[in-house]
Order: sequence, then structure tokens, then C-alpha cells
Amino acid sequence: MESRKLLDIGLERINSMLIDMAELSELTVSKSISAYTDEKDVLSEVLENSRKLKLIKDDIGDLCVELIARFQPVASDLRQIRSYLEISSGLDRFGRYAYDISQVLDTVGDLSMCDKTVVKQAGLQSKKMMKLSIKAFTTRQLKFAEKVKEMDEVVDNLYRDYFKKAINSPGKNPICDFSTTLVLRYLERIADHATYISDSVIYVKTGKKTNQ
Repeated sequence: MESRKLLDIGLERINSMLIDMAELSELTVSKSISAYTDEKDVLSEVLENSRKLKLIKDDIGDLCVELIARFQPVASDLRQIRSYLEISSGLDRFGRYAYDISQVLDTVGDLSMCDKTVVKQAGLQSKKMMKLSIKAFTTRQLKFAEKVKEMDEVVDNLYRDYFKKAINSPGKNPICDFSTTLVLRYLERIADHATYISDSVIYVKTGKKTNQ
């Protein structure tokens, strides 16, 4: 009984850490997208947040290993621990891709001549997916997780369509095509990881792994 109580305390602690990660990752991605479209330098701030996310992810990994080693959790607990590891990895990747987006502006420089409409569209959809995937995790509601999976195709299409256009009908400024393609790729990956988090929520609730 005591072991069960300590295991539950450990799982609750991880859950709380993941919520902290979720808030920080959502803030970081939103800041990087806004900074790109408004051309503001937030590279150092986003890098610091990205490092914090990695540290929390590593702490969660250590705690998961400790719980397995000390308490020999049953199948349902192991499923939860596995999902927690996958979710922490996804939240960490949010921070990494936010940093990558910030690096584009820092590397390329002035982008005032570029049309950022498609980046704003993909950014808005990606942020919605992040928010909903986090909501699916905090509420354990499958309807939110399923909705995220349905939304993923929008960002995929925006990226693929722009990429094809940049190759077949390049604009007058290659820097605009280059930077936009890069940022759309990072946003597409953010959307993918929001989907993976939703898949992990589905796994916790049903025990079934979905096709990613």
C-alpha cells in the first residue's frame, strides 16, 4: 500500500512538471512566431526557454526511471510512464523548433520585403494544435486528441504547397522563399509533435497505439 502511494505521488509530480513544460513551450513557440512575423529579436530568450524545457525533460526521464526501478509498476502505470516520456519529448521539441524559427530571422536579417501571410496561417494552426494537444493531456479527453489529429493536414498542406511553389515558380527574392520554406518546415514539425502528444493521450486512455 505504501509503495502504491509513493508511486502515485511520483506520477502526480511528473504530471505537474509536464504542465509546467506545456505552459513554457506554448509561450516559447508563440513568442518565436510573433517575433518572426514582426521581425523582433528574441533569440536569446527563446534559447533560454528551450534549455529550461530540456532540463525539465531530463528530470522527468530520471524520475520515470526511478519509479520503475523502485516500485515495479503494473502495466497500466508503465503505459502512463511511457506516455509521460513521449509527451515530455514532444514538449521539449516545441522549444527546439521555436529556437530554430528564431534563428532564421537572426541569420537572414531584414525580411520586411517578404509576404508572411502563409507563415501566419501555419503559425496560427500550429498554435491551435499545441493548445488543444495540451488540453487533451490535462483533461484526458479523447475528443480533443482526435481533433488535433484532424487538424494536422492543414499545416502539412501549407508547407507542401509553398515548397512546390518556391521550386516551380520562385519569387523575385530568393531569401523570402528560403526563409519562408524553413519556417514552414519547423511549424510543420511542431504540428507533428502536437499530434504525437495527442497520440500519447489516446494511448494512456485506451492502451492502443495509433498510426503516426
